[in-house]
Amino acid sequence: MASLKEGVGTLGEYIREQRRSAQYSLRQLAEAAGVSNPYLSQIERGLRRPSAEILQQIAKALRISAETLYVHAGILDEKDERGVGTRAAILDDPTITERQKGVLVEIYDAFRRENASLGADGSAEPT
Repeated sequence: MASLKEGVGTLGEYIREQRRSAQYSLRQLAEAAGVSNPYLSQIERGLRRPSAEILQQIAKALRISAETLYVHAGILDEKDERGVGTRAAILDDPTITERQKGVLVEIYDAFRRENASLGADGSAEPT
């Protein structure tokens, strides 16, 4: 598994590539996303890990899906498509805090792991 620094660096590199593809300067994207120029620069260089809300703002400014940035940030698992909608809905909810979003995603993932170990009908295997 990649370290946090590697994951953030990969995210920053991806955002930089998308910004350049969109022909935005760093300053233009920062303004469009509603973040400061130095903060966006730190994200691109892998020095900061942005919240799900900031990632959503950046995705909107770049006209890409927030889920794509969540995958690059390690918030969502690329191979797990069934839970993406639920996780995205939690992460996109502006009425709850970042901490609450994180807790809800952790609980949701724990339930999914638990259910994966149960039988197809949702009951425990007989012992």
